[in-house]
Amino acid sequence: MILYTQGHDFHYEMENLCRVFFPNEKITVTSESSIFEGDVVTTELIKEYDSYRVDVKALVAGAEKSASSLVEKTDESVRDECERTMARELLKVLSQVTGYTPPWGILTGVRPSKLMMRLVEKCGEEGAYNYFINDLLVTDKKAKLALNVAKTERRIIDLGDEKSFSLYISIPFCPSRCSYCSFVSHSITNSNAKKLLPVYVDKLCEELAVTGEIVSDIGLRLESIYMGGGTPGILSAEQMSSVCSAVMGNFDLSSLREYTVEVGRPETVSEDKLSVLRDFGVDRVSINPQTLSDSVLEAIGRKHTVEDFFKAYELARRAGFEAINVDLIAGLPSDTIEGFTNSVDGVAKLNPANVTVHTLALKSASTLKEHGHIIKEGETAGKMTDYSQRALTALGYIPYYMYRQSRCVGNLENVGWCLSGKECLYNVFMMEESHTVLATGAGAVTKLKSPQDEYIERIFNYKYPYEYNTGFDELMKRKGRITEFYREKADFFGIRRED
Repeated sequence: MILYTQGHDFHYEMENLCRVFFPNEKITVTSESSIFEGDVVTTELIKEYDSYRVDVKALVAGAEKSASSLVEKTDESVRDECERTMARELLKVLSQVTGYTPPWGILTGVRPSKLMMRLVEKCGEEGAYNYFINDLLVTDKKAKLALNVAKTERRIIDLGDEKSFSLYISIPFCPSRCSYCSFVSHSITNSNAKKLLPVYVDKLCEELAVTGEIVSDIGLRLESIYMGGGTPGILSAEQMSSVCSAVMGNFDLSSLREYTVEVGRPETVSEDKLSVLRDFGVDRVSINPQTLSDSVLEAIGRKHTVEDFFKAYELARRAGFEAINVDLIAGLPSDTIEGFTNSVDGVAKLNPANVTVHTLALKSASTLKEHGHIIKEGETAGKMTDYSQRALTALGYIPYYMYRQSRCVGNLENVGWCLSGKECLYNVFMMEESHTVLATGAGAVTKLKSPQDEYIERIFNYKYPYEYNTGFDELMKRKGRITEFYREKADFFGIRRED
């Protein structure tokens, strides 16, 4: 597809909006006028005497639609209004040529609830809701979802302050690679990965020690811990004990509000691992079947069965875990609306504290995209997520956090649902970037949050485990930036500034 732009620099937003309708097409953005073959979208902003004219035209699969609108030149915010107007007109013509209207309207950002939260603070709940509906063309259902999430997130964010931080621990290894996955995750069936893992665990424990010392020197307060992946359950009980020991031995846990381990794949769950987690104070685990259909599990490359999931869940219950999260994905290959509703109903019968409903997102590194599998249409995935919302709401679950990904089927969302008082705090702290997250392990990204404003500074760990292992000393030098960052805020923190 060719996206032709003229008279404006709204390239990024217009391309993202085109991608909502054509998630797997290569989109070439150009301002050079030429004769194009194939699908073409033209966006143009023309300055007139006292206004701007927005012209949009789409020629897709032989169907052609166009739209035009005027924006009055009234104040310095006219540029933003021109961009929104162009996005609305583009949404209109693409909806006409494809027959699909995205429920999130022109909103393509990752954090719709964060935007809703800011709007509520600025113009109240009614004003924020109306802006979503009228200016962003979000449906009533999605606007209410964003508003409900924002209210819960606001309460959680207010738990922390400028000295709060959370700790993330990355375990980027899995039993096998799912066909939709693009995360930096090594299949443990690979002989190289088996060799990497023991060294990786040793280095990770060393990084935790270094990080703990930095935290102690600065005087930060630990609010939540999240061990994710990959599949942390791939660790043996001994390796799990080593990592948890490194946490306990190097961090002050007296202020800790929650400790979560995303065990992950059901086939990695065992009594001895769960016992280790309980002994070290872990109070939340995540066990993720993604679907309760064996045929769909086979289609996406999972090596466990539905029965494996139920056994793993029961083991976690018997081990004393009351807070268990279960992940499901809407829009998986070969799944149906009936199949997905059966998955939601089957999980709900277990009465887990948390259910996270994701929508399939095909990233460039996933094998599904590489092999050209057909993506479920947005309407189908939308019916799946709509059912999960109705069913879980009826059972007393509330939506407490939400985020979106690029190339998500139907431009839909991922929503965390929980029983009252069972929110995973880390998910909100991390997604809304309300305080610093110190991240350890390969592929992890530390986010340093300024105590005075919304500024975020990132420190990237090496992406792959073999880089992490071999480049560890250099990586530890990068962590010195954490101290530098907070020393720059010395007056605010009362830290003695060193010359």
